[in-house]
Amino acid sequence: MLNYISRRSCFVCLGMEAPPLSSGDGEAQLPRRTGGWITFPFIIATSTCLTLAFGGWTSNLIVYLIKEFDVESIDAAQISNLVNGAGSLIPILAAIIADSFLGCFSIIWLSSFISLLGTILLALTATLDSLRPKPCEVGSTSCTPKPKVQYVVLYAAIVLATLGNGGLRSTLSTMGANQFDKQKDEGIFFNWFFFFTYGSSVVATTAIVYVEDNVSWKAGFFICVAANLLGSAIFLLGTRFYTNSKPEGSPFTNLARVVVASIRKRKVSIPSTGEHLYHGPKAIVVAPSKTFRFLNRAAIKSEGDVKPDGSTTKPWKLCSVQEIEDFKSLIKILPLWSSSFFLGTTIGVQASLSILQALAMDRHIGPNFQIPAGSILVFVTVSTALFLALFDKFLFPTWKKMTGKSLTPLQRIGVGHVLNFLCMGVSALVESKRLNVAKSNESSNIVPMSVLWLVPQLAIVGISEAFHFPGQVAFYYQEFPTTLKNMATAMISVVVGVSFYLTTALIDVVRRTTTWLPGNINNGRLDNVYWILVVGGILNFGYYVICAWFYKYKNMKEVVDHSDSPYHE
Repeated sequence: MLNYISRRSCFVCLGMEAPPLSSGDGEAQLPRRTGGWITFPFIIATSTCLTLAFGGWTSNLIVYLIKEFDVESIDAAQISNLVNGAGSLIPILAAIIADSFLGCFSIIWLSSFISLLGTILLALTATLDSLRPKPCEVGSTSCTPKPKVQYVVLYAAIVLATLGNGGLRSTLSTMGANQFDKQKDEGIFFNWFFFFTYGSSVVATTAIVYVEDNVSWKAGFFICVAANLLGSAIFLLGTRFYTNSKPEGSPFTNLARVVVASIRKRKVSIPSTGEHLYHGPKAIVVAPSKTFRFLNRAAIKSEGDVKPDGSTTKPWKLCSVQEIEDFKSLIKILPLWSSSFFLGTTIGVQASLSILQALAMDRHIGPNFQIPAGSILVFVTVSTALFLALFDKFLFPTWKKMTGKSLTPLQRIGVGHVLNFLCMGVSALVESKRLNVAKSNESSNIVPMSVLWLVPQLAIVGISEAFHFPGQVAFYYQEFPTTLKNMATAMISVVVGVSFYLTTALIDVVRRTTTWLPGNINNGRLDNVYWILVVGGILNFGYYVICAWFYKYKNMKEVVDHSDSPYHE
């Protein structure tokens, strides 16, 4: 999810003239320049290597757990969902810590070290026999009990590697953008950052997974270790060139202050005029809105709340009217935002269960090549990237010529909703056919049906993501207050993270209440799970339409002019 790249082509010319140094005869040395394009190779190489490392083992985690640790298939899918969920929520926490306390540089090198420890530990589980359960012979009734310490080491490795990578995701891109003073340079940086992230994800999902499946798990995991180590080393090599911004506080902290201050002053009467309200040190007067009036109490000034310079003495007791209005704007967006949770949940269910389907299908292409089960999701990534390009060059311009209007962000998101539940319908039909073939071949766990039957549903998921994820970025960026613009990506990360946890909960409920998801999916009814998601998707789309119908854009002209892309120039 979220593996989409910016849709503007550009060329980057690297290089920087070296600053003059002292001559050694006692003259003062001029300050060394930092930041700019000289940092670009270090940031991009770091991101590429660390994405290879993380994607190399997460893409095939389900298969590794099933084949090497005898984890039941559905349990393995659940563990993968938890890893993906944490991988989207941890970046939010890391960003808050970086913005408020440590800064991006410290978070990045600490996270890369933690990730390296976890990846090494994971590689050791594939290398040392003492850290991996001994296979149980078929038909044997006296299998050796599996030592719990092996699973402790395994899960510790997964937790460390996930925690480390999560700390890198948001901070590395933020630090890269902070190296540039011009907005144009920042845009070029993000174009190439997403391009290399996308490219390295494809390589990890295909090449490294192929090594794990066809050479050895040991070789594949140690490639991940090498990539992680190389990425960490490259990042530290560029230390002398980086511009390091000081922590200035997180926007999440300001939002929390509004809630706390309004609760602390809940018994204070709201004045009829704005004379007793705090407008901040710059004294920019903003009229408080009448919606959610109880929050306005957070701006009521009391004796001793304001310093002579206009700043607050107790930030958690007094907020400016502007901060309160920003918080109200966020509340108005929340209903639309919440409609994306089920959207992400369906994608999470399909992502994990498609790998289980692939394991039980014929994955051969020709006599000598077999598609790794963990690589099947690459069709989603390729489909998303391909259709993003088609949208930009063909579909959106054609639509504008035909109708005279551009698709608004909410319209793009709505199309994504429709494609999403249609995809679940296709998935249900394909699984129904697969189960029928499986019943005709009960003697084998591998159904004589090509894994390429899964490609259409995965491609539709990719097209759906190409519509709704960029649409959400555009919508949040346009509608968020200026002080909260940087939260646009964070909002989507929260959606993705929570969706994977909802995926885990949904699968767990289905397992407890039905017989549709047994250890061997050939004996289950996965198609019924997909049909439930179709019904849920239709109901969720109805909820989205209601929310979108009542939502009023803050700036309709901006929506019309800039809806084609969140990166409109």
